[in-house]
Amino acid sequence: MRYDCLIIDDEKLLADSTAEYFNLFGVKTAAVYSVAGCREFLRQDTVSLLLLDINLGDGSGFELCQELREKTEIPILFISARTSDDDKIIAFHIGGDDYVQKPYSLGVLLAKVQAVLKRLRHSTDAEDIEYADGRLTVDFQAKEVLVEGNAVKLTALEFKLLSYLIKNKNKVVSKQELFDEVWGDRFTGDGTLNVHIRKIREAIEHNAGKPEYIITVWGEGYRFCGGK
Repeated sequence: MRYDCLIIDDEKLLADSTAEYFNLFGVKTAAVYSVAGCREFLRQDTVSLLLLDINLGDGSGFELCQELREKTEIPILFISARTSDDDKIIAFHIGGDDYVQKPYSLGVLLAKVQAVLKRLRHSTDAEDIEYADGRLTVDFQAKEVLVEGNAVKLTALEFKLLSYLIKNKNKVVSKQELFDEVWGDRFTGDGTLNVHIRKIREAIEHNAGKPEYIITVWGEGYRFCGGK
């Protein structure tokens, strides 16, 4: 399932009330209360933005942020009662996009989240027409794929799969998400997906055996790496 916002905070009451408030204003939000809870959530669901506490019962929000930054550029807004400038410097240094101090105003926090989501939507809209990196060009409207200027043939399903990966480029997309979003079928098997990925690689990669565009993330899914 796709969400706008995920709150990771071991203050369960605060996390739940913030999520409830956001949902009232149309920002689809879920809450988890630990590092483990976040990892499990992201294995099952996708989200556009994270609100991340620093002090979590089973680990550090700083360490979780660093872990996530190895896989995704999803916006991460820290929410914390810690007031030290050093904490804020660390948060930004490791890839945080903002730092909101507790206790926070629900209205102000919602406005920050809505502003980030609006920027993300505009960014996505700008990329909705075409992907091009100098070697690979994918025209989403014409449903055309060019490699070094030469048209390559993909089936409609293969084109849909490639387009979905590109529109989530540099993010790990789980197999289940691909089944849900591309096939619309939670019961599609790994074998079917693997065959389609292989055929796309054969069409667009320099060497399908050593892919540079569509990378397998073992145990998780696939990531499209642009700009090759």
